[in-house]
Amino acid sequence: MKLARGQSEAALKAWEQAATLYQQAGKRDRALTSQTNQAQAFQNLGLYRRAIALLDTALDLPTRATATPKQLTTQLQSVPVSAETATALQALGESLRVIGNLPQATLVLQRSLAIATHLQLPDTIALSQLSLGNTARASGDRSVALQFYEQAATAPTTLLSIQAQVNQLSLWVNDQPEKAQSLLPTLQSQISALPPSRVEIDARINLAQTIMQLKGADPKPIAQLLAVAVQHAQDLGDPRTQSYAVGSLGSLYEQTQQWSDAEKLTQQALQLAQPINAGDIAYRWQWQLGRVLKAQGKTEGAIAAYQEAVASIKSLRADLAAASPDVQFSFRDAVEPIHRQLVELLLTSIQVDRLKTARSVLEDLQLVELDNFFREACLNANPQQIDQVDQRAAIIYPIVLEDQLALIVSLPSSNGSSSLRYYKTAIDRAQVEAIATRLREDIDQPTTQKLTLPKLQKMYDLLIRPEAADLAASKVETLVFILDGALRSVPMSALHDGQAFLIEQYSIALAPGLQLLSPRSLRPDRLGVLVAGLTEARPPGFSALPSVKDEVNKIQSEMPSQLLFNQKFTSSAFQTTIAAAPYPIVHLATHGQFGSQASDTFILTWDGKIKVNQLSSILKTIELSRRNGSLELLVLSACETAAGDARSALGLAGVAVRSGARSTIATLWRVNDTSSATLMGQFYDELSQTPKTGISKAEALRRAQLKVLRDPDYSSPYFWSAYVLIGNWI
Repeated sequence: MKLARGQSEAALKAWEQAATLYQQAGKRDRALTSQTNQAQAFQNLGLYRRAIALLDTALDLPTRATATPKQLTTQLQSVPVSAETATALQALGESLRVIGNLPQATLVLQRSLAIATHLQLPDTIALSQLSLGNTARASGDRSVALQFYEQAATAPTTLLSIQAQVNQLSLWVNDQPEKAQSLLPTLQSQISALPPSRVEIDARINLAQTIMQLKGADPKPIAQLLAVAVQHAQDLGDPRTQSYAVGSLGSLYEQTQQWSDAEKLTQQALQLAQPINAGDIAYRWQWQLGRVLKAQGKTEGAIAAYQEAVASIKSLRADLAAASPDVQFSFRDAVEPIHRQLVELLLTSIQVDRLKTARSVLEDLQLVELDNFFREACLNANPQQIDQVDQRAAIIYPIVLEDQLALIVSLPSSNGSSSLRYYKTAIDRAQVEAIATRLREDIDQPTTQKLTLPKLQKMYDLLIRPEAADLAASKVETLVFILDGALRSVPMSALHDGQAFLIEQYSIALAPGLQLLSPRSLRPDRLGVLVAGLTEARPPGFSALPSVKDEVNKIQSEMPSQLLFNQKFTSSAFQTTIAAAPYPIVHLATHGQFGSQASDTFILTWDGKIKVNQLSSILKTIELSRRNGSLELLVLSACETAAGDARSALGLAGVAVRSGARSTIATLWRVNDTSSATLMGQFYDELSQTPKTGISKAEALRRAQLKVLRDPDYSSPYFWSAYVLIGNWI
């Protein structure tokens, strides 16, 4: 009763006590029920990770988080078959869905459904179907989601049936509005008959928000739904649900451009959310308030509201998924627009402080994006501001906004500090993304130079030409790009001014953000490399890499090396060897892929794949086990960034950030074996001579790329521009 009335904390304490008593009495099933109820209370409080940890223990799944799909399936088959277990698995699967672990959520929910079906438990069957529908929807599989919703809609419990139908309705709104309209009267009648409860209020709000998406919808019934939701939430004394209801009503007034009422209600929703630390709701109302104030021409107030929203998001970084199932912490739909809209407001003025703030806001966005990629906070080191690192480098920060491409450029000044400049080109976001996407699709083929050159020149005009004169006047030698969105997949070295490629004038580096692990050059007395690679084909579908042998031989001829090759390059051997190897460079010449999800990002060993989180753990053992120092350079020479995915370069940035390496060299696409061997051999030749030449890692890579470019057989950017250096360039 307490949970249904929104008294989650009181309910939690009661169930904790009950679980302890049942465990002491040896009543496992009743203890599991109490623990499941605790998990549901945690869910209502937005504490999904705590719910997962509790249920992992209760269900005896201690290694669930690190299990492969096959291992998890085996673990799930071993749990007892009981009604209590089916309910607990449904709660676990729902929590896994909310934090974004969709593959494991699906497996857990399928097991819950199987047990519930075997025991003929109608409500648990419907709950599992509903969660499986939500999981399929989050995975982008609309047809499967609809199948599960249709099944759950037949549930004997009215509330479950309503939830399923509301979800069906939300999928029909855009492409089947007639179906949506026909279902509305039935749903409105069913919801009106429900007794007040937290779930009933959520159903009202979700239905109202769905109707708001219908073209030409009458706002009056929407307002009535939300007004009742507000009243019921107030009667229950649940400030979290009340905030959600009031804010949703404010959203309706925003949509109907009743600005004064929208502002008042949004402020009220914020006042309800902030005292209970409901940051996952508060950031939505702060964003809404910013939009409402902007619409009224209250620019300063709008900026302040947006900044509060960004601060709330920043506070949620440690637990990105701290949101209820109906208030998803959605990166693409909410977090990204908040940051970009704030930057647009800030750039209405070109004051230096505003430029710094705008740059900082985009920095926060990139950190959240990486956290979203890994599903955990991933940058907690003590970094250094990169525009204070090298007086011979310019930092170029392109920002893709709705109606302009903004460039904030940090140039060294005569007094040893840096100065910020702002340039912009009037071009909408869709155009920039289209140019970048087409360029990326064309350039990774050896015969398309004529096709790509106009696009490379267009990209030069957007990213370099506005500041070209200032760059030349500042006499910088290195350009460091902090790329945004689709631009991350574009090779900056290949940008062309009509006469020459950018790499022919500058060393090029990338940075995942404005901050860098304490930069330093490679120590001449410690140059050496651990090389691991494959030449032979590996199942399933990974072709042979015959030129890797030449690449390895050239590396060994240039500097001290330790080698793991073919059969010796297993996951366990790599982990053991890397902890003991005395060298600051790790070179991996093997298949690999960088994707938009951590699960799609891996390197290939003889006996399988090492995924990015596991690779991160292995490489970080260097810091713990070596006395001779940290990992200075990680080279991934045969990997590629997944094509056709606008966010796939996140995987590349993720590897660079999580590896612990101060610098990472990798490829944007699978390069030609022969040219790769030549380029890598030249790179290590240049690196071995740094005690004499004093050149940077970025310059060593530039010289290697120029050697390939000047070979008539390999002059196309396909052969040399895929290589990018991320992180410490000095």
